Amino acid sequence: MVGRIPVIDVMPLLEAGPTGGPLAAKASLGESFPVSATVFREGHDRLGAEVVLIGPDGTRHQPVRMSPLPIADRHTVDRYEAWVRADAVGPWTFEVQAWSDPVASWQHAAGIKIRADIDTELMFAEGKLLLERVAGLDGLDKAGQRTVRAAIKAAGDRKRPAEARLAQLESPDLLAVLRAHPLRDLLTVEGPFPVYVDRPRALFGSWYELFPRSEGAHVDPETGDLVSGTFRTAAERLPAVAAMGFDVVYLPPIHPIGEVNRKGPNNTVLADGEPLPALWKGSPWAIGSAAGGHDAIHPDLGTFEDFDAFVAAARALDLEVALDLALQAAPDHPWVAAHPEWFTTRADGSIAYAENPPKKYQDIYPVNFDAHDYEHPDSLATEVLRVVRHWMDHGVRIFRVDNPHTKPVAFWQWLLAKVRRTDPDVLFLAEAFTKPPMLQTLGAVGFHQSYTYFTWRTEKVDIEDYLREVSHESAHRVRPNFFVNTPDILHEFLQYGGPAAFRIRAVLASMSSPTWGMYAGYELGEHVAVKPGSEEYLDSEKYQIRVRDWDSANGADLTAYVTRLNAIRRAHPALQLLRNLTVHPTDEDHLLCFSKTSGLETGRQTALLDQRDTVIVVLNLDPHQVRETMVHLDLAALGLAPGSSFAVHDEITGADWTWGADNYVRLDPSQPAHILTVKGNA
Repeated sequence: MVGRIPVIDVMPLLEAGPTGGPLAAKASLGESFPVSATVFREGHDRLGAEVVLIGPDGTRHQPVRMSPLPIADRHTVDRYEAWVRADAVGPWTFEVQAWSDPVASWQHAAGIKIRADIDTELMFAEGKLLLERVAGLDGLDKAGQRTVRAAIKAAGDRKRPAEARLAQLESPDLLAVLRAHPLRDLLTVEGPFPVYVDRPRALFGSWYELFPRSEGAHVDPETGDLVSGTFRTAAERLPAVAAMGFDVVYLPPIHPIGEVNRKGPNNTVLADGEPLPALWKGSPWAIGSAAGGHDAIHPDLGTFEDFDAFVAAARALDLEVALDLALQAAPDHPWVAAHPEWFTTRADGSIAYAENPPKKYQDIYPVNFDAHDYEHPDSLATEVLRVVRHWMDHGVRIFRVDNPHTKPVAFWQWLLAKVRRTDPDVLFLAEAFTKPPMLQTLGAVGFHQSYTYFTWRTEKVDIEDYLREVSHESAHRVRPNFFVNTPDILHEFLQYGGPAAFRIRAVLASMSSPTWGMYAGYELGEHVAVKPGSEEYLDSEKYQIRVRDWDSANGADLTAYVTRLNAIRRAHPALQLLRNLTVHPTDEDHLLCFSKTSGLETGRQTALLDQRDTVIVVLNLDPHQVRETMVHLDLAALGLAPGSSFAVHDEITGADWTWGADNYVRLDPSQPAHILTVKGNA
């Protein structure tokens, strides 16, 4: 039923959950997020609205007054907004409260009538009665009482000119008291609406993906065999990863690899009956063999003691370990014999292997969750929960989930709720390269982050639209993780753009999204595809060990660049937030500009620039040519008054300039970006 003061279209609000109530919107500790609603009433009387946050323990926080948004189109008519911030991890709710504001209605009418000498004393008498109600409100401090009492006295003082009396009733001091202590007639409360507040790593972090079997791998000088790296040798790579400024080291599956239909270099299929060559290491995503399944470690990598030591070494460097959760099985996985009902059987009685036409994955069986209810002790869901908790017990608090869109959404909602209930610090990243409804719904049911379509956004107009989408339209539902490359994805932009392309994509990912990632080899500029038109790497690490020269000259160059980007991210709070991005127009189709500002969440301008953090990024998207343009900044989005000039510092080159609303920029692909921090008024 509509309230006495209608409050509709509340945001953030997700669709109904399994019990009919809404799902929880996303927020992070230390992150402000906007609450908005359309609030209106009949007639011309004034109204007010505010947001009340309610903590996990039921504590009601101080209300935050909502302000009307500027009318830009029909969607912003009567639209009110406030930015709020939660101070603890856990399940929160919020209410939107709206009311008739009789004092504001009186002030509006009095300002017209008294100046026109219409019902002057009657208007003052009505104002006096309203202010006496305000004076009786609980919570009004002594200073507020003095301000209100003085206004009451002025309203009744017929000896003073009406203009002077009215001026006192419109004074800034009184207006501030009335805003903080409004009369709430016809109060309407909508909610509560759920929001889940996650730990900061759910929002901000830099990810680095590596295959442990490649780190420390070498050719045995006596046998000529390629010897796998181990957790012990991979741990030797961790200081370099930490030195580049990464926060999370992500490991693809570390479990035993199936031998049946094992893949070889470049996705080669072994002929029937042919013995496994020494170099055919197989795909880590073909999980399971006689050596064990999802709760086991590949024998070549070491023991659980070695894995625990790897996790401890990472923690000592302030790195978190993320582990791949790939719910599929090799044909010789123990699950296949023990629980054939967990797989899909074809008409001839065989189990169907995975396909994504034209790709075929003969070494992988997809799983089927529909044989049992999830709570059944023999269900696949219960087994997956056991596996997840097994790795949690070994220090893993982040899981990167492989292809979640090929499993039921209801299962993910069940699993993530189970884990969150006992371990709210455990995070899940969805590798959801899929249709928008599935990607968005996976975020809505509890995935903390998601891979996105970032990799395929390379043209200026597409990038601008996508940045607006992820930072404003879908931020309450999906947190993006902008990976510049993956073992599956080598975009043609990187294949043919040279070193400049790698810098361009790294700047775009790391500066626009609070979470970004890269797969090992990016810093070496690895760019050769298996064939033209393919996004697969030549000699892909998905199928074989890759021995790299980390000391190559090109690697040192890109390593230094990535290190600088991560250092800038850590130094600037604005870059650690998602919902604060503004795209600014430029006159050139290959030059992109956007900014991120923290400290303007209320929408009010701040007088001193040093009270906030602002980063402006101008990026040449062309890896082959010098580009120049005029950049036209939206000064209001930066918290600046029209006509302002201000000092900027280039965090890459160290140069300093004075900028204003319109600025000339020329960028060479060898140095494709200005990353500018605003230093103060010029």
